[in-house]
Amino acid sequence: MKTEKPLILVTNDDGIESPGIHAVARALAPLGEVVLVAPKEQYSSTGRSHPLNTNGTIELVDCCLDAGNFKAYAVDGSPAQCVLNAFLKILPRLPDLVVSGINYGENFGTGITISGTVGAALEAASYNIPTIAASLQLENIDDFDKHDPNVDFSVAGHFTQKFARLLLESPLPPGVDLLKLEVPFQATIETPWRMTRLSRHMYYVPFYDSNKGWEGSGRIGFKVNVTREQVAPDSDVYSVVYDNVVSVTPLTIDMTAPIDLKQWDQDLRNNGYLN
Repeated sequence: MKTEKPLILVTNDDGIESPGIHAVARALAPLGEVVLVAPKEQYSSTGRSHPLNTNGTIELVDCCLDAGNFKAYAVDGSPAQCVLNAFLKILPRLPDLVVSGINYGENFGTGITISGTVGAALEAASYNIPTIAASLQLENIDDFDKHDPNVDFSVAGHFTQKFARLLLESPLPPGVDLLKLEVPFQATIETPWRMTRLSRHMYYVPFYDSNKGWEGSGRIGFKVNVTREQVAPDSDVYSVVYDNVVSVTPLTIDMTAPIDLKQWDQDLRNNGYLN
């Protein structure tokens, strides 16, 4: 019989100093032994990347002293690299659960693979470990890369704990590798939650200042672009943005298109396209 406490890895893409990761560590503390392993600096929008210009140094840091002084480590690396460093170097064994977040800002639709929060979760899920990628919608998305002390993560922490407990007690259904949790900024602990689909919509649209020449510095920016008519009622975007409910989206790392492969193969051959 397994008697040791569940081991829970917490990571993120906003950095080890983010109030979001501290809030989720406090929320998960009653469920097991929580260890934080996160980038030493801001690492948003890096997806599941493994950059070659990171050096992988690891530093033990003080964190969340008011909630029990968790073991916390700052890594010179991307969120996905933090997960690997945790698995291969830091943790005594593979964790029972991985939580990535709580992210500053929502991760929706066709752009989720850009997210370092989701990227870290995908890295963990590839090891067949139950995983949650948790994000809090921001009232002003321009603040996504700032550690705004006025952002309250307590409600998002409540819902993250709720689904973390579920994954520790019950296996994910076959074909589900991780959960993507999105909490509206107006949510309370009484806000309903809903199982949703990933919206087939580019929620964050890229833009640039056309008045600047190519030789000037500056990065391509993103802005939210969505209307009610563009997204399905059962999608993550619609649920959070228009119905103000918590979105829970089951994801799979199997990116194979859900079509009849044999039938398409036969159709292509019969039509002479690939003979």
